[in-house]
Amino acid sequence: MTPTVLRRFPGIPGILLVVAASGACASRTPEQQVVDAAASALGGKTRILAVKTIVVEGDGTIANLGQDMTMDSSSQQFVVSGYRRAVDVANFRARTEQTRTPNFVYFQGPAPQKQIFGVDGSVGYNVAADGKATRTSGVVARDRAVDSYHHPVMLVRTALAPDAKLANVHTSGTERTVDVTTTGGMTFTLAIDAATGLPTRVVSMEDNPNLGDVAIETTFADYESVGGLKLPRQLTTKTDRYATSTLHVTKQTVDGDAGDLSAPQAAASSPPAPVAPAPVVTVEQIAPRIWLLAGQSHHSVVAEFADHLMLIEAPQNDARTLAVIAKARSLQPAKPLTQVVNTHHHFDHSGGLRAAVSEGLTVITQKGNEAFVRDDVQRAHAINPDALARHPQSLKVVTVDEDMELKDAAMTVDLIHVTGNPHSDTLLMAYFPRERVLVEVDAYSPGAAVQPFAANLRDNISAHHMRVDRIVPLHGPVATYADLLQAK
Repeated sequence: MTPTVLRRFPGIPGILLVVAASGACASRTPEQQVVDAAASALGGKTRILAVKTIVVEGDGTIANLGQDMTMDSSSQQFVVSGYRRAVDVANFRARTEQTRTPNFVYFQGPAPQKQIFGVDGSVGYNVAADGKATRTSGVVARDRAVDSYHHPVMLVRTALAPDAKLANVHTSGTERTVDVTTTGGMTFTLAIDAATGLPTRVVSMEDNPNLGDVAIETTFADYESVGGLKLPRQLTTKTDRYATSTLHVTKQTVDGDAGDLSAPQAAASSPPAPVAPAPVVTVEQIAPRIWLLAGQSHHSVVAEFADHLMLIEAPQNDARTLAVIAKARSLQPAKPLTQVVNTHHHFDHSGGLRAAVSEGLTVITQKGNEAFVRDDVQRAHAINPDALARHPQSLKVVTVDEDMELKDAAMTVDLIHVTGNPHSDTLLMAYFPRERVLVEVDAYSPGAAVQPFAANLRDNISAHHMRVDRIVPLHGPVATYADLLQAK
């Protein structure tokens, strides 16, 4: 299982830095004075630059970002226990072990999940339950490196380097801030308490594939003295306006035995994993004028009306959705593809919406998703420009409250709100009454080990008096209604 560790619990790996020559206070720039104040409050330049290892232990939470009941919900959390992050500061290595337990209904069940992952220079890696190590993509490795700077010791240590670039010092309220740019070109904002000098937070601007250009902010509180340093015992991280993690530190060790933190040989000797697999789109005709576009984990469906085509689902990312759109258009080249139905806001099912808008498609979504869709489309993607950033188009959106019938002489589709679903408050399914075909996602996934939402889907089918012969899931193979009745 791939850990969900995007900027979760920042650790503190660093690089060996040369001690900057100190001069009289009067000769220090305002930016350097902010860094000097932070260094002094944390334990002094000499101690910070001499740190070799730090081990952090504790517990906390990880938010289910982009996968909760609504985009602004925060009820779904992974409860983290047994958290331990060991850091080899001089060699830029870190290894994290944690157990996460969902407090919500989850596809993989309620059992605790042990995770082991790390970074060794440019090599990111994960270790599975059976001990097998695999290398991550370069993007994941970079994200873990960025996480490392979201700790006061790491960033102040970096800011003390002679070649660090410091800029944009200013005072706001009780804080003084300065921008720190590393030799690798990454920029972070360090904020310190103007009175004590202790760092209060670190902020960096990063690319999030779904949210675009976002501020990642980690705040620090409840400092304690450990091994000649002041270290925070409470770290809270948010992505944009969304809280993403908390860490309560119960034990910290400086310059103790951190163990061998080098990347496992199997990972170090492998090339970086691709960021995402190249899209493969297969076509299966479900009924006259209805096609399933599958080929990988996330599927879409095309419906042919008298004068246009409609796509159900723009999943995952630009690459997948643009490939699906191209395939959909090839099915009936004489008819324009004009609409895309978004089943719900979850990032893996809405990640291609911006690509669909860039292609001129009208978005149809459940009423509760409208604000999310509008926010998604207007967000800036300048750090890593996507299809919509490169080819801007205005959003056209149509909302469904409880149900909506789309009908002409050739096709009838009923879009229906799946009510009471524990997975999403704004889930839509598509029913083709003439063909007795139901298209749904995440309510029932044939072949999955657990089916926590199947009963709710059965209830919704009954409530709407639908006559269903076949179910076309957007995860898994086509199934029959009888299969759904057996699902538990």
